[in-house]
Amino acid sequence: MKLPNAEHAEISPEKLRGYLLSAEHPIGRFKARFFRALGYTPENWERLASDLLSAVQMLDAEPIPSPYGEKFRITGRLTGPSGRSAEVISVWICTQSSDAPRFVTAYPLEQK
Repeated sequence: MKLPNAEHAEISPEKLRGYLLSAEHPIGRFKARFFRALGYTPENWERLASDLLSAVQMLDAEPIPSPYGEKFRITGRLTGPSGRSAEVISVWICTQSSDAPRFVTAYPLEQK
């Protein structure tokens, strides 16, 4: 299934710059190291936003349980500005207060 209302999906710039790509954020800094290896930085956060939004349009979404609304996981390959690529999971939430799915987080798919 596709992410409901995927064409309206939203990503907060601060969620990318201040969390996912931040070397200083207590939790995000560990993810930032992974995304930097793909060539994503706080300065080019728009590229990561664009790549994640493209994935939302093309890939299937898997519902995951959540008390906060309908959450979905999307797994797919991202190729960053460095030319390197990796399997990434992005998480999105749809709440009753908005038709637009909001970006929650992204992280590397653990390799088995």
